[in-house]
Amino acid sequence: MKVSEPVVLITGAARRVGAEIARTLHAAGACVVLHYRASAAEAERLADDLNARREKSALALRHDLRDSANLPRLVAAAAAHFGRLDALVNNASSFFPTPVGAIDEAAWDDLVGSNLKGPLFLSQAAAPQLAKTHGCIVNITDIHAERPLKGYPLYCAAKAGLLGLTRALALELGPQVRVNAVAPGAIEWPENATDFPPEEQAAIIEHTLLKRVGSPGDIARTVKFLILDAPYITGQVINVDGGRTAHL
Repeated sequence: MKVSEPVVLITGAARRVGAEIARTLHAAGACVVLHYRASAAEAERLADDLNARREKSALALRHDLRDSANLPRLVAAAAAHFGRLDALVNNASSFFPTPVGAIDEAAWDDLVGSNLKGPLFLSQAAAPQLAKTHGCIVNITDIHAERPLKGYPLYCAAKAGLLGLTRALALELGPQVRVNAVAPGAIEWPENATDFPPEEQAAIIEHTLLKRVGSPGDIARTVKFLILDAPYITGQVINVDGGRTAHL
């Protein structure tokens, strides 16, 4: 991607890994559209900070990705503001346990809606714009899409669907649009500390070849590589997990 200021739409960009992806791409010269659902204050603060660094280079837009009928409006707003769209990063994700026997349709709607349905319909809406610019899509999956995490069957199934969707869209949208995925391992612990108590965190680290957790920057740099420096890569999933899946 050789344009001087590629335009990238990042879902779930207000906080955590999504915000770091936005900062990293912005520092590399991109204009960024920061999608958020509920984190309005954080998204606007990040947009203000990025615009202070480079004028008119960031835009925050609110949308519930589960509202698939209106996703074309999100894409249209992003493209209209900057005049083009070069990349989409499907990062937004819900994550919580769903023990078998207690799974209900509300959990289905939330986990599948954010991790699979939203990315599918948003990618479909963005595809015509991305085809114009020979752009790309990067999906944030999870190492547990292929190696499930006990207690999280619905989340793992949704991410497995996103992994399959990555390869299917690479087939459907090529050669105009590249589609790849980044699969994080232990990067940031969930904000609900009870999901992964200290003893579980220690066990995960011990099972990771590099014996440490990663950082949001590790994911962001990989996303940047796939968008800006990988014109001959499509249909692939890069595990960024410190070697955990080498012997999981």
